[in-house]
Amino acid sequence: MAQGAALLPAYLAVGPDELKRRQVAARLRARVDEAFSAFDVEELTASADLDPDAVVSSLNTLPMGGSLRVVVIEGAEKLPKAVSEALVAYLADPNSHCTLALLATTLAKTTRLYKAVAKMGPKAIISCAAKRGRDLPPYVQKLAASHAVSLDADAARELVARAGESTTMLDTQIRSLAALLGGSGAITRAFVEEHVARVAEVKPWEFLDRVSERDVGHSLALYHLLDGSALGLLSLVTTRLTELVCARSLAARGQPNLLAGELKKADWQVRNHVRWARGFSDGELEGLLGACADAERALKSGADSNAVMVPLVALICGATTAQ
Repeated sequence: MAQGAALLPAYLAVGPDELKRRQVAARLRARVDEAFSAFDVEELTASADLDPDAVVSSLNTLPMGGSLRVVVIEGAEKLPKAVSEALVAYLADPNSHCTLALLATTLAKTTRLYKAVAKMGPKAIISCAAKRGRDLPPYVQKLAASHAVSLDADAARELVARAGESTTMLDTQIRSLAALLGGSGAITRAFVEEHVARVAEVKPWEFLDRVSERDVGHSLALYHLLDGSALGLLSLVTTRLTELVCARSLAARGQPNLLAGELKKADWQVRNHVRWARGFSDGELEGLLGACADAERALKSGADSNAVMVPLVALICGATTAQ
């Protein structure tokens, strides 16, 4: 749906990425002459009392100004069967002066409505698949650029960690941060920490990455927010330290590119391991594995989890030394 290109009679924006669905609808609305948008844009929400005849009548209405009318239907997956079937029938001979935008969190490809929209053209189905994990920080950086501000990778990761994976929430937070900056400038991790409250549950990998960076302040803050057993967390810490031992060994042999294969992980999962491993001195990681073994014995003997784990995290981060 390139800007200025001829529009199809119908589009289906489908997927859990709410922000992208909204952006699709916004781009279509923008194609209508602004002076007549109150008359030539109609927005409907799927509900049990939605009248099929009224919907089709709206689609067949000619634009009052310009040459385009847009009808947006939110929650298309919840349309009553009568309305869905009416839309299928309409799309067999659609109004050439109207574009229908169906927005849906999910809609099976086997449904008659999905197939009817797909027949409108190869670009009629717009995927709004959710972005996850490693894809979100780069996406957040692009969102920031669209609001005339910038985030470095570290600030983007911190924002995702605090705000969660909802693209709508992330966009809202970026808008707020941009406003605080006066509409331009760079958003740093410290700025995110100061102005964005944590609403997302802490992920173990987030804690492990901070420990690997030897960032004691953030590591301990995240540790106190984590749920689950101390023994389970200790197991993850031990595994990460073992991975760093492997990373340091391969780097010393000039073969860091073999790390992903050795650990049976994707390249992106270990992209920082060598850098983190170089933050430890010779033999230090092996000594920390010994400290983990001591911590495991203490926990299994009934020791208080915080009394064991807090000093261990501080030790791994280099804030204390082994006794």
